[in-house]
Amino acid sequence: MDDQELQAWVESVSLTWFGIPFRHRATFNGRLSTTGGRYFLRSHNIEISPKQLEVYGAEETEKIIKHELCHYHLHLAGRGYRHQDRDFKVLLKKVGATLHCKTLPGARRSLPVKYLLVCRDCGMAYPRKRKADPRKYACGRCRGKLKLIEAPPQEKGAE
Repeated sequence: MDDQELQAWVESVSLTWFGIPFRHRATFNGRLSTTGGRYFLRSHNIEISPKQLEVYGAEETEKIIKHELCHYHLHLAGRGYRHQDRDFKVLLKKVGATLHCKTLPGARRSLPVKYLLVCRDCGMAYPRKRKADPRKYACGRCRGKLKLIEAPPQEKGAE
């Protein structure tokens, strides 16, 4: 599938599910690996990951298209278009879109936890991906002093 076919698909989904035409550009972006798509606030264009289509098929990709169209139509209507907005959540449910896309095989969403800041008083642990100076922070539970320790190595796939 190329960008022209994607454009026609997005326009079709917009009319079918939202009853409003999509008047901007929809393109594939092969560099997207941890997200299924993006909506651009300034240009109103949409990018979709072709890897999602290859791995999970047209049904999952259509859910991603619906998700991005929810951002698009709500933003242009001046309503809540962000993930935490009620308007967005209601419209997402109404059209059958998902909040998050499926993870691609081999795509790393985040770095493994390498350090822990541990409270000396209550024992509360704060996992960290990067080394942090414990003198700059205090425990969020009891305001106690923190100590930095290296986290035990994680098993593969437990990230």
